[in-house]
Amino acid sequence: MENIFGLSVPEMENRCASLRIPAYRARQIAEWMYKKGADSFEAMTNLPKALRAFLPSVFSISWAECVQRWDSVDGCTSKFLLRFEDGVTVETVLMRQPYGNSVCVSTQAGCAMGCAFCASTLHGVTRDLTAGEMLAEVLFINEMLRGSDQRVDMLVLMGSGEPMMNYDNVLAFLRLIHADYCLNISYRNITLSTSGIIPGIERLKKEGLPVTLSISLHAANDVLRSELMPINRKYPLREVVAAGKEYGEYTKRRVTYEYILINGVNDSKKDAGNLANLLRGQLASVNLIPINPVRERNWERPPKDRINQFLSVLEEFHITATVRREMGADIQAACGQLRNQHLTESGCF
Repeated sequence: MENIFGLSVPEMENRCASLRIPAYRARQIAEWMYKKGADSFEAMTNLPKALRAFLPSVFSISWAECVQRWDSVDGCTSKFLLRFEDGVTVETVLMRQPYGNSVCVSTQAGCAMGCAFCASTLHGVTRDLTAGEMLAEVLFINEMLRGSDQRVDMLVLMGSGEPMMNYDNVLAFLRLIHADYCLNISYRNITLSTSGIIPGIERLKKEGLPVTLSISLHAANDVLRSELMPINRKYPLREVVAAGKEYGEYTKRRVTYEYILINGVNDSKKDAGNLANLLRGQLASVNLIPINPVRERNWERPPKDRINQFLSVLEEFHITATVRREMGADIQAACGQLRNQHLTESGCF
């Protein structure tokens, strides 16, 4: 029996055609699942009773089950461990901002990039997520918010996994969640983060989707970046930055460069100057992220004066930069921490 949660309307129309169901029923079914949160055909009251009785014999609707939830003390951040049909778990984070509700979406179960500061990669990658599973992450939170007359406003594909290594499913998810029969989220309210997979950046720039591209740098020289991010050995720093520059010029969209600040590792005035020289002349901005400590990693966040010093150097070079507001440190909001705890406790790796 096929789980149809995550199908687009054209895909649903194909399924309906094979069963001699009128094509217009496809949109009705999609709207019930994605806009109204229906998890059964019986709830779809504008379908004929006979059709509602027939559909469960050929299709299922499977969302995601919440295994664990953590809420920050300030009430701004909630982190969920969600489980899919095959038992695979992923993390999804809700961040309540003054300007709306943002969801951090995982695109893979685990991650294969091997970044030295990240918890997501500790157990490697289990598998790619489907477009429907990524959608299930968002709709789970959207249904929760519906009770308080709120909704998901923004998405950041910055959870576990490398989106560019699951490109086709990620693009299908973006098109689906933007559709008027789904959440109709503007592409301009979506940020996609990559560790610098150049072929993916080149593909994305030609898609015509005005999403914000975010590229993780975390170092301003190849030696250090290769230590922190092994992918740098395949896609070196200057080639990644050149791809980002081309993306900005082609799409006229400002690229964001993510830079995790690690005390005594990459946070000196010299590091800041090298980063500024690297990005000079680009349509770009820098998002400085004081590291969210990971229990399994031996990294510390820099003191506040050192963070401000790094920021000041970038500003002196006229590089637009901000320091990310910390959210969810008390609930281990760094990617992968909740999933790793669950895997360790359950013994399922």
